[in-house]
Amino acid sequence: MSWLLEPFGYYYMLNAMWVSALVGGVCAFLSCYLMLKGWSLIGDALSHSIVPGVAGAYMLGLPFALGAFLSGGPAAGSMLFLQQRSRLKEDAIIGLIFSSFFGIGLFMVSLNPTSVNIQTIILGNILAIAPEDIIQLAAIGFISMAILLLKWKDLMVTFFDEHHARSIGLNTRGLKLLFFTLLAACTVAALQTVGAFLVICPVVTPGATAWLLTDRFPRLLAIAVAIGSLTSFFGARLSYYLDGATGGIIVVAQTLLFLITFIFAPKHGLLASRRRAGEAAC
Repeated sequence: MSWLLEPFGYYYMLNAMWVSALVGGVCAFLSCYLMLKGWSLIGDALSHSIVPGVAGAYMLGLPFALGAFLSGGPAAGSMLFLQQRSRLKEDAIIGLIFSSFFGIGLFMVSLNPTSVNIQTIILGNILAIAPEDIIQLAAIGFISMAILLLKWKDLMVTFFDEHHARSIGLNTRGLKLLFFTLLAACTVAALQTVGAFLVICPVVTPGATAWLLTDRFPRLLAIAVAIGSLTSFFGARLSYYLDGATGGIIVVAQTLLFLITFIFAPKHGLLASRRRAGEAAC
């Protein structure tokens, strides 16, 4: 039985597990709002938009979180600005921002490729996280979670019915800006866990899985956060035994859980839908 506790004997594994759980929980919290609004692809766009910031931070010897946030923040603001000020559709805006920022990032990497660890940007490396990065991720995670717990109702009203939110005196523009800021910050944190290419999973999959299990938003938040935290924690732990990429294992765990839920969910699952269709036909 000692092998079950073996990962807890290593400092780097303890850090990987609790940091992954924290980041996974916050990303899952945000994923519920993305599902509510139909903005799932925005998470993917942000994950690629922070590449130039991370590349610049590596080249200048700055904290990666600072560079990524300075890139992700303007990207999120640009998407919000274009949504409000232009006639472009949302998918066009996302594609424009995604390709522009990612192209800039690749150009920066090509200027001095030896100074940039491109594999860390793409795949993440939570097992080799530095102590200063742990402090950054913990600050991002705890502050973001605290803000979300304080503002979750206002954000829910804003995303569900913006006109009603304005009529009751909510600052919808400020709340949306707050949400995008938190999303950018948590995308930065998830970059260290699963890498730029897989960030879309922790900011979409937990919310999508919880969406199949309940119709009540408070319960949706609780289920999504539990899924995000637990799959990230046990995914990081499982990577020790499998000797595999931590980010990839976390994503596979979340995907498998989604597929199981999609098939067997008692109300919105595939089998339940077919059963109702058969009963209606009879």
